Amino acid sequence: MKRFLTTLMILLVVLIAGLSALVLLVNPNDFREYMVRQVESRSGYQLKIEGSLRWHVWPQLSILSDRMSLTAPGASQPLLSAENMRLDVALIPLISHQLHVHQVMLKGAVIQLTPQTEERRPKDAPVGPSSSIPEPGEERGWSFDIAKLKVVDSVLVFQHDGDEQITVRDINLGMEQDDKKQAHIELSSRINRDQRDLNLSVVADLNAADYPQQLVANISQLNYQIQGADLPANGISGTSTLTARWFEPERRVELSQLQMTANDSDLQGNASVVLKEKPQWVLDLRSSKLNLDALVAANAVTSTQAVQKAQQQPTLPRPIIASGGEDTAYQNLRGYSAQVSIAASSVRWRGLDFTDVQSAMTNQFGLLTVSELTGNLGQGSMSFPGQLDARKNQPQLTFNPKVDNIEIGPILTAFDYPIALSGLLSMEGEFSGDKLNAEAFRRSWQGNASITMSHSTMTGMNFQQLIQQAVTRSNDDVKAKENYDNVTTLDSFSAQATLDNGDLALKKMEGKSSVLALTGQGSLDLVKQLCDTQFNVTVLGGWEGDSKLIDVLKTTPIPLRVYGPWQKLNYSLQVDQVLRKQLQSEAKRRLNEWLEKHKDSSKSKDVKELLNNL
Repeated sequence: MKRFLTTLMILLVVLIAGLSALVLLVNPNDFREYMVRQVESRSGYQLKIEGSLRWHVWPQLSILSDRMSLTAPGASQPLLSAENMRLDVALIPLISHQLHVHQVMLKGAVIQLTPQTEERRPKDAPVGPSSSIPEPGEERGWSFDIAKLKVVDSVLVFQHDGDEQITVRDINLGMEQDDKKQAHIELSSRINRDQRDLNLSVVADLNAADYPQQLVANISQLNYQIQGADLPANGISGTSTLTARWFEPERRVELSQLQMTANDSDLQGNASVVLKEKPQWVLDLRSSKLNLDALVAANAVTSTQAVQKAQQQPTLPRPIIASGGEDTAYQNLRGYSAQVSIAASSVRWRGLDFTDVQSAMTNQFGLLTVSELTGNLGQGSMSFPGQLDARKNQPQLTFNPKVDNIEIGPILTAFDYPIALSGLLSMEGEFSGDKLNAEAFRRSWQGNASITMSHSTMTGMNFQQLIQQAVTRSNDDVKAKENYDNVTTLDSFSAQATLDNGDLALKKMEGKSSVLALTGQGSLDLVKQLCDTQFNVTVLGGWEGDSKLIDVLKTTPIPLRVYGPWQKLNYSLQVDQVLRKQLQSEAKRRLNEWLEKHKDSSKSKDVKELLNNL
């Protein structure tokens, strides 16, 4: 054992002595000009290293530098700058005057992908063929090979011409590649923009064997979390895996085998984009569950206790940017074309649970056509094909909704309408406007629709009860069956609706049940939430008492006006006038019968005068 330890110590001393001799005999600054020359000859970029290069022996033989920068030809700012750089090199090749760099490590690096760092050539500069063949007389006594790259605590600044800067902070990157251009990459970073924080970590394998013609990345792990303004209190987090391919001749990016989660939602499918002056997108996506209420805070409007509790959690508003420019949200559609197909087995939106949702959309540089947007809600179905034309300064939207047997109560609750109405709604119509949101629909949309409802119930006012109570107060010969339900129920109802900038006119209203029938017309103010409707209600059942008068009441429409705020409706009845007219009509009928039988009576003249006065 003693001999083994002695031998080990001798080897260690020899190794340390060899390294020390190498450090003393080889000056790392001899590599400076070589590295600058190699970078410029292979890429055209200017490498600048400040200060002197120095050795670092333990635990890895390395060359350390002070601040360094890398600048594209003609650029006004460096593409890459770092506080310091470390080159981990192989020991044995140094003996034969070869520099093999196993790993390049940059700390505190700033990478700028901005217009100021782009390559700019002089207008009159000649363009020659590119070649990696060395010029005559050029000495290549050294070789330069990088197997690993490590970037720690760095920053990436990204900006297109005229666009806002995006800053990626806390970049930690590790990349290893072999001689076949197969690389393994691990990356983590953080992006802060518009009061939102995105934390991202990626593990991927990169195949660069056919670069620059083709580049393939297999992303085996992608974790993200985004929090901040206009997002749910707990933010949005999830994972993803996909395969990305870049094709240089077509400038096309393909994403395949996409598997993504976002909170409790999931997404699968494929996508591609051709990066022309105006990009061309193709998306084919599927989802088994898409919970929009958990992804967009503004959509969380529902009657369910769970989501109401989530709504009460504070969310930060986005910053208000003061500018004189117009809203250009739809004008962004002019900058690209797209073919989008999305299918979802389950979608939750504003507390509504849709199933079997299918959509197909195309955008032709500002003309967005929704050829298919269908889904089921409960036992019913709906379809919303339409078009958005944003090619002019004033966008125009047109939709042709078709609804079949959809329960209306949850829809009114979802859009915060305080109307206690339930029933199965069917509708077919055409509507147009300038913005696609609930507030714009209330204020500035126009359109027409045919509406039918079955098994409808309006809580808060019982038409039958109102009329029967008014009749029994005016006439002791008639009584009504006791009915304590404060609802109006109709087996069927139909109307023609016209929407004009917040005023919803209802015409040709007809409804019927076993106990009453009604007709009428009216209007609803969607902005002020006011109502003014006129009904003619005939109570068909629930009467007791004088059979003749009841027969009259069963065939006599009673005028009923319902008006006022939706949450506190008022009504007015004209029962007395109707009964008076009915009594007058009955009196005239009986007097006419008497005159027919007693034409020669001396009292006939008085009876005729009485008839004229009625």
